[in-house]
Amino acid sequence: MGKKSAAAAALVLSGVLLATGCSSDGGSGSGPAKTGGGTAPAPSTSASGPAEGAGDGPASAAAYRKWGLKPLPAAPAPPAEKPVKAKPGEVPVISDIPTKEKVVFVTFDDGAEKDPRFVEMMRDLKIPFTMFLTDAAISTNKGYFKPLQQLGNAIQNHTLTHPNMRTESGAQQQHQICGQQEKLTKEYGKAPRLFRPPYGNWNEATRAAAKECGIQSIVLWRESMQIQNMQYQRGDKKLHPGDIILAHFRGKSELKGHTMTEMTANMLRHIQEQGFAVARLEDYV
Repeated sequence: MGKKSAAAAALVLSGVLLATGCSSDGGSGSGPAKTGGGTAPAPSTSASGPAEGAGDGPASAAAYRKWGLKPLPAAPAPPAEKPVKAKPGEVPVISDIPTKEKVVFVTFDDGAEKDPRFVEMMRDLKIPFTMFLTDAAISTNKGYFKPLQQLGNAIQNHTLTHPNMRTESGAQQQHQICGQQEKLTKEYGKAPRLFRPPYGNWNEATRAAAKECGIQSIVLWRESMQIQNMQYQRGDKKLHPGDIILAHFRGKSELKGHTMTEMTANMLRHIQEQGFAVARLEDYV
């Protein structure tokens, strides 16, 4: 993609994300999602600065207080065997993880906002999360995401330009996924295993394209985080063990003057108040 076309795509993407928040139907995809396989009916932080590893232990109570939070429960040890199973030759589509452990999984999409204080927050709190990045959104500063990756957080695939995959041909879908696989692998040194379709919209051509591009699972969600509150798919409006939560790298314009760290703190309060720990998605998928 040339510089002019990349800039144009980024501008269009910014407008799309501002209008939609990247979520059209709460992650329902092409039908009700099934679990574990089958069809789913403070100071700035320098990008070059040292990063604490994911294995440095839980965050201190003082770190939580710094961000106006209470400590979250410690996550259990990762399962010896990953509970998400794929049928032979099939890429599973998941919205949650089959587990009885009281854990949820945090994901951030797109990459439009590149707030250095969010890096500081995640370094302090040591919350595991997954990044689903779109090339058009990250192209202005791809280095921003490297310290977050160095903390142990995986970078996964969210297409080149954030289209509605249901409206794309099979060849176009494969270009969107495989093209981003190539770019992310080159930039961050590791090929993504997971793919999230923009707006949660997918069809069987999406699944076929994902398989061709080396994707192992398509990941949707159960809850989405707005500014203050979560949107729940279930009628009881509660978190459930294994739920995947969608959030975004969002800026002040989209958050009506609020900051990304404020939005993230609100999300963590919802999780803490319901007694859940945050686990690493890639340990279960």
